[in-house]
Amino acid sequence: MSSSQQPFRLAVIGSGPAGVYAAETLLRSAPVKNGELQVAIDLFDRLPAPFGLIRYGVAPDHPRIKGIITALHRILGRGDIRFLGDVEFGTDLTIEDLRTHYDAAIFATGALKDAELSVPGVELAGSHGAADFVAWYDGNPDYPRTWELDAESVAVVGNGNVALDVARVLSKTADELLRTEIPANVYEGLQAAKTTDVHVFGRRGPAQTKFSPLEARELSHPRGLQVVMDPRDIEQITEAQWETIKADKRTDQVVQTFVGWLEEQQRREAAGEEPTDREGRPVQRRLHMHFWHRPVEILGEGGDGGRVTGMRFERTQLDEEGNLEGTGEFVDYELGAIYRAVGYHGSELPGIPYDAKRGVISNTAGRVTAAEGDVLPGLYANGWIKRGPVGLIGATKSDAIETIASLLEDIESGVLHSAPERDGDAVLRLLEDRGVPYTTWDGWMALDEHEKALGAAAVDADGEPRARIKVVEREEMVRVSRDAVNQPSHA
Repeated sequence: MSSSQQPFRLAVIGSGPAGVYAAETLLRSAPVKNGELQVAIDLFDRLPAPFGLIRYGVAPDHPRIKGIITALHRILGRGDIRFLGDVEFGTDLTIEDLRTHYDAAIFATGALKDAELSVPGVELAGSHGAADFVAWYDGNPDYPRTWELDAESVAVVGNGNVALDVARVLSKTADELLRTEIPANVYEGLQAAKTTDVHVFGRRGPAQTKFSPLEARELSHPRGLQVVMDPRDIEQITEAQWETIKADKRTDQVVQTFVGWLEEQQRREAAGEEPTDREGRPVQRRLHMHFWHRPVEILGEGGDGGRVTGMRFERTQLDEEGNLEGTGEFVDYELGAIYRAVGYHGSELPGIPYDAKRGVISNTAGRVTAAEGDVLPGLYANGWIKRGPVGLIGATKSDAIETIASLLEDIESGVLHSAPERDGDAVLRLLEDRGVPYTTWDGWMALDEHEKALGAAAVDADGEPRARIKVVEREEMVRVSRDAVNQPSHA
């Protein structure tokens, strides 16, 4: 890999799946000399704990998705990747520092901001970005500890995975979520919530959702919840569209789930029966599924600084070519809060070329490029900050293969410059000199055990010990992490 007697030094910024898989992909390609790997990797994160979006961007009641942490934990636990948390790129560590201490750097910082929903009224109080709400209920230490949940009727705009998570959390009782790792402040906030009706709006039809069949079915699982369907949304599906739906097993299963809810709803109405949840319990909350609704305007009162009072939509349909078009029919809904779940957007990093329109680092096959298209040697990107917030974990692994292939080509061609400071401990001294209370993998292991112990000492609504209670305060996370390895929490 290198003619140098010292290992190739790589910095990875971001410890979510994109960062971990990039590091692991390079390690699988790295040669071994005299029993030693010829690559040294430092994995940085701005938060004290690793795993990025998997820890702080996935709903707490999604154990299958969070199971990815097990795989990431196994990779980082091997000891051939050094984790350094609570280090903010651009503040605690600069691009000049990376060039001094590393032969190359990969940016895998993901997409953390909400994509814009460009409609009038988006700035009204009560109009929330879904990403902010997710960060709150996932206990991200950089977000407020409280969340306003005073509205009885709320809207979730979007038909993707984030919209699904937000709708499910808003629809469940706090006690149902107590069996997860939610921290005390989130449980208290949800317990005090006044939400009775959650409306989910999608621009297209039931067949165009991104839900899996299992995720769709789970929407009806919360206790005391009734799913409410609009017959028009199913009736609008044409014969030709039904043929397309039935040709795809996943899509057919999802749509049949919606059809089943509608049929049960119509049966009860015809029989004059009171609605119940799926297990026959009285209804306490309702989840309204709306399709063929394009956002037009968020309605409010009070002028500048006013509050959300509703939202206007235009009903849509598919034309003969399958393109979405408006019908000219507008519908208003009374709502007290709006959650905009229309996608994520990447954030700019200091000193790194950025495509503001796409929300990504400018790159070609993972190589960071300047505005003119020239490659900046030694700088790379992976994951959502490379290609935008689309695709699942499998796509992140494919990204890593492409990015590392570019890195390996550059190593072999000799275009990379060796770092002038190659002592692996030098970057630790740099952080200590700057008073940065960085955390380590050993520190994470201590925090991991601490959170599990908090869970074991508490019980859920069924009286069972909880698996974990997530620590929210950054200072507490750092204290627990650094105390375990005898590091002062503040330099």
